[in-house]
Amino acid sequence: MGGTRTGNRDALAARTTWIDRYRHTRLLHAVSGGGWMKHRLSVGVLMPGFSSDARDWAIPVQLNLAREQAQHVDYRILALRYPHRQDRYTVAGAEVHSLGYGAWTRGVKRFALWIDAMRTLNAMHRERPFDVLHAMWADETGLIAGWFGKRENIPVVVSVNGSELASLPDLGYGGQLTRFSRWITDRALANAARVIVPSGYIHDLLANHAPHSIPKTVIIPFGVDATRFTPTDLYDPRRLICVASLIPIKDHDTLLRAVARLNDVSLNLIGEGALKATLERRARELGIADRVHFVGAVAHEDLPAHYQRAALHVLASRHETFALSIAEAAACGVPSVTTHVGMLPDFPTIGLTVPISDDVALADAIRVMLDDPQRLAAYRKSARAVVERELTIPYVAARLRHLYAMLG
Repeated sequence: MGGTRTGNRDALAARTTWIDRYRHTRLLHAVSGGGWMKHRLSVGVLMPGFSSDARDWAIPVQLNLAREQAQHVDYRILALRYPHRQDRYTVAGAEVHSLGYGAWTRGVKRFALWIDAMRTLNAMHRERPFDVLHAMWADETGLIAGWFGKRENIPVVVSVNGSELASLPDLGYGGQLTRFSRWITDRALANAARVIVPSGYIHDLLANHAPHSIPKTVIIPFGVDATRFTPTDLYDPRRLICVASLIPIKDHDTLLRAVARLNDVSLNLIGEGALKATLERRARELGIADRVHFVGAVAHEDLPAHYQRAALHVLASRHETFALSIAEAAACGVPSVTTHVGMLPDFPTIGLTVPISDDVALADAIRVMLDDPQRLAAYRKSARAVVERELTIPYVAARLRHLYAMLG
């Protein structure tokens, strides 16, 4: 059996052409950032929104990624809805073309947005031809990228980065709730040469909703800035932190009920949202208002200090594509207790997971972590180690460039 494998490898090597060798050299160039005299991989990235300037952390993971990729490839971004202006500008070394349509562009007006996006992509492509297009969501960005890529014979990568595959009718949440949204996602996935999902949880949802996409799907997690988010030993051993918008999908009510079962812990809630008043009232009803602190919105630059003061990060979400807050906490050496969604099931040495909407299980898992200092210390160490090994921005960016080079 071993001899057969060796024979196959030898035969494959014998069939390697100069084109194969060229593509391999190109791949190494794209990953390492080496230079060519005549060609630099040209990547067009479609997003609903992007930073309006270097101080705008609209989507932190995308700004960090753009800063890293722009050092190695020609990285151009088409931002459909934000910032709210038509412009061409540069942020973090990436060229940005913004259409400025805003989140309020709905209904038939979306068609005008899509036509404008196609025209802009055409102009960008004529100026400097794209080798690869990457749509950062499997929604209208993926739809548009697929159309343009098919027309111009450009390979398209589509990332499932949000609620595209979710369906929670009781919350009115998810891209699978309406026929039109399902059609958009189906078309985006169908026209993609590769599909990226950031977690095994989303991979499972994709297998249920679009099994035809699985053979061309790869799991690449989001990256975290491990130079900004760093560990410290100066933390409160009974403090919890939750970094999440105060909206229904995050299920803060379950988290508050869990905290009510734990007599000697405090909880800092970082984030704003429509449910703030409701959750404040709920904390009073549960008798924990003195232990739950609604911190509000925190600037991205200030987030590390909040994580560093906590012993444990907690999240009770009913759906997460990845949950970047878990990775940010881990980079600060803070383990997590979360529900069985997002990234944590893929990285069990970062923390513990529990069933959705189960405040008893959530409280028990928190207690297991906080009441065993040795266990907590081990998780704090392993959480940071996972980030350094698999979740840094440079590492994730290199994996993406590898994929681009294989396609382009």
